[in-house]
Amino acid sequence: MPTYRDDRTAGALAPDTDGTDMFDACIQPGSFGVGGLFPTPLVNAELVGHETINATLAPLILARQTIERGVTVSNVDGWHSVEFQSWCGPAGEAVLQAARQIVDRMTLIEMGDELLPADITWRLSAWANVSIAGEGNRPHGHPGAFWSGIYWVDDGGVAENPAAGGLLELADPRGVMPEMHAPHLRFAVKDCLSAGRGEVITPQAGRMIMFPSWLIHSVTRFHGGRPRISIAFNFSA
Repeated sequence: MPTYRDDRTAGALAPDTDGTDMFDACIQPGSFGVGGLFPTPLVNAELVGHETINATLAPLILARQTIERGVTVSNVDGWHSVEFQSWCGPAGEAVLQAARQIVDRMTLIEMGDELLPADITWRLSAWANVSIAGEGNRPHGHPGAFWSGIYWVDDGGVAENPAAGGLLELADPRGVMPEMHAPHLRFAVKDCLSAGRGEVITPQAGRMIMFPSWLIHSVTRFHGGRPRISIAFNFSA
């Protein structure tokens, strides 16, 4: 799972539980605990048979780009198709079906006092993206959807060379944190090191990322030598 990494933290993080030996016996044994509030789900999965899927989708998407002008939404100079489902073919449908299975498994519905597996007929919208050198995506969210996701058909060489840009940036939704008086301090808690800073994910062909649609995200300027190709999608209830 892509996470914020900092090699300086070895041995410096607070334990999840107990850890009373850290406090010179000033804490009652067995009473210490560290947990997280307001966690944000991030799904990370690799599709079975993605090499074959991508070998079909890459030329299909590039051919579509030559006959469709596309639209401008968050994309900065890159190509964003009008939609995807009507021309995606079996390979594209395999990607979207995998995404459907994920959201079905990762969603609950509140029924009275119970939380039950959600049985939802999702409204799906999807589109293809192609970026070449100098292109990216501005920070944005996806209003009106519940889950959003990205599948990388071709990472454009970024997986081998992250310096080529085209990285997915996920902003910390707790926007007030950068305004605090001590931005040089970090929380000594697992998965909290990037609090107030956000996360950066390196694309990898065959990989799918899914997250809440309200999570603000962007793509850094891409400088690779071949097209960076992805499929993005929203699931609305």
